[in-house]
Amino acid sequence: MDQISFGTDGWRATLDTFTDDRVRIVGQAVADHLDAAGHDEPVAVGYDARETSEGFAESLAEVLAGNGFDVILPERDTPTPVIAYAIVDRGLAGACMVTASHNPPEYNGVKFIPSDGAPALPDVTEDVVERLAEPDLLPEGERGDISRVDLVSAHAEAARELVGADLDGLTVAYDAMHGSGRGVTDALLESAGAEIVRLRCERDVTFGGDSPEPSAAHLEELAALVTDPDSDVDLGVANDGDADRIAVVTPERGVLDANLFYAACYDRLLEDDSGPAVRTVSTTFLVDRIAEAHGEDVYETPVGFKWVAEAMGEHDALFGGEESGGFTLRGHVREKDGVLMALLAAGTHAAEPFDDRVDRLLDEHGHIAAGKVSLDCPDDRKAGVLADLEDHIPESVAGHAVAKVVTLDGFKLLLENGSWLLVRPSGTEPKLRVYAEADSDDAVDTLLAEGREIVEPLI
Repeated sequence: MDQISFGTDGWRATLDTFTDDRVRIVGQAVADHLDAAGHDEPVAVGYDARETSEGFAESLAEVLAGNGFDVILPERDTPTPVIAYAIVDRGLAGACMVTASHNPPEYNGVKFIPSDGAPALPDVTEDVVERLAEPDLLPEGERGDISRVDLVSAHAEAARELVGADLDGLTVAYDAMHGSGRGVTDALLESAGAEIVRLRCERDVTFGGDSPEPSAAHLEELAALVTDPDSDVDLGVANDGDADRIAVVTPERGVLDANLFYAACYDRLLEDDSGPAVRTVSTTFLVDRIAEAHGEDVYETPVGFKWVAEAMGEHDALFGGEESGGFTLRGHVREKDGVLMALLAAGTHAAEPFDDRVDRLLDEHGHIAAGKVSLDCPDDRKAGVLADLEDHIPESVAGHAVAKVVTLDGFKLLLENGSWLLVRPSGTEPKLRVYAEADSDDAVDTLLAEGREIVEPLI
């Protein structure tokens, strides 16, 4: 049990550690947590496209059923947001999702999603961890039933009803990266009228020997197709391995910075609706400028979608997200949803091409550029480095005075010229992250270099 360590989004590990016996221990802990909270509703168990995921999901289902819970499994590997939506749609006690998201194929993971469909907050995760124990199953006649059901159709119907995009005449290239979005995201877009060009929409348990991470380095084929001036493709969309995150590719910009994606989609939503935005501390201030122009508020959270989800609930936010590609909408489950976002992205592009909209927003609100670097830092040094950093906050960075220091998540230095530098610990890796935003790529590079000079001597 000492090898089971829950991080910011459940437990992930390589398969030498992530074993069936330990997965069953997690299943017992979830069952005990649900029982202690008074839940007796059915539980869902989802899984991604990895070779071992379905087997682990079946083991979790056996343990949960062995504790008296009826369990529903999807018909095949399924996006995380589809499972999260099913919880709310069907009134379930919660769900377990077997996925390592964008990690390489030698990893797997499991996370617990509570009855509200939003990511588990620390008090819930800590309670599950405290209950880790060997499975203790009821006699055969007292166990719950396990059934396979279609969970995709209800999610797709809800997405179409919420977004209402008419994509007739639009050609979208969709890259599933061999993950669980295949046959789900592309089918949703097609059902809304789009013509679909499919890339990597076959299941490959090795993800082509790479990580199913929708970054520019992993989307070269999609980018080449969309940016080709002779191509008939209007827009490119990609999901990560469990399809809770999205990347968009435009004809002029290639892989669109997720900050600009956020700004463009929020701008589109505000054309027909109103409401505040929620963004993480590492996400662009361009969102704030757009909100201010519409008389709306923006709520800043620590990094991690669980905090975005919590703030969206508290403030009835219209849109929420983070610069790593996770977003959701008001009226939908409060979990990042790369499938829903694909429909919103295509609808946004159909209303006004992304490149034109982004150009207009930058003309109206000022140019922004963003970047980040990672610095190796052992987990047991992170707290000490941040404590030392508190005593080493400079009066100026890149020649601009530090106007304010925000300590919501690490240290965010707001500079007098509107740019900023953020240093925070990674919640998933032994690293410190350094982020910067300014009005040019050169200015961002300068900020990141100075940030590195500030932090590295403290590690």
